[in-house]
Amino acid sequence: MSLSSRLAGAVLVSALAACSGIQTRTNFDPGAVQALESYRTYSWLPMKEGADTRVYNSIIQSRVRLAVDRELAERGYRLVDENQKPDFKLGWHGAIDKRVEVDVINRFYGYKWDPWYDPFFGPVAYGGAGGPTASVREYREGTLILDVVDSKSNNLVWRGTAETTLADNMSAKKSQKLIDHAVEKILKDFPPEK
Repeated sequence: MSLSSRLAGAVLVSALAACSGIQTRTNFDPGAVQALESYRTYSWLPMKEGADTRVYNSIIQSRVRLAVDRELAERGYRLVDENQKPDFKLGWHGAIDKRVEVDVINRFYGYKWDPWYDPFFGPVAYGGAGGPTASVREYREGTLILDVVDSKSNNLVWRGTAETTLADNMSAKKSQKLIDHAVEKILKDFPPEK
C-alpha cells in the first residue's frame, strides 16, 4: 500500500470525527430491540476486501476498532473470538465522496449601507456589479458506518452512521481523538430504546 493511500485514509477517518459538524443517525430492526438489549459479547467481521484503499487499510481499521472497543468496554460489552459464539458481530464501512456547495450571494444585502453602493444610484447605475454572485466550494465528505449483525440469524439489526467534511493534514494523535468522538456519537443510541 502506497504512502498516499495511507495518508488519504487517515485523512478520512481523522476528519470524519471532527468535533464540529459531525452528523450522525441510526437505524434498527424494530423486531430485534429485545435481542439488542440482551447482547453482551461481540466479535469483529473481517475488513472489506478489494475496496478503496484510501479507506480500507490496516491503519484505519486499527483506529476504528480501538475507538469502538474502548466505547463498548465502557458500556460493559466484551470482545470475544469468533469461535466463542458472540451475541453480535460488528462491521465497519467508510467512504470518501466529492461534494460541491454553491452559495448565491445577493450584493444588495449583507453589507453596511453606503450611498455610493445604493442599488438604485450607486455602482449598478454606473455599470458596476450589483447582481447576485455565486460562490462555489468543492470539498470531500467522509462517512463512517458501524453495523451490528445478529450472530444467530446473520441479519443486520442496527446501523449507525457519521458524516462530516474532511480536513487536511491531521496528526495521528488528533486523528484518534476525533475518531473516538465520532464513534461515541454514533454509539450513544446503541442499543436503541423501544
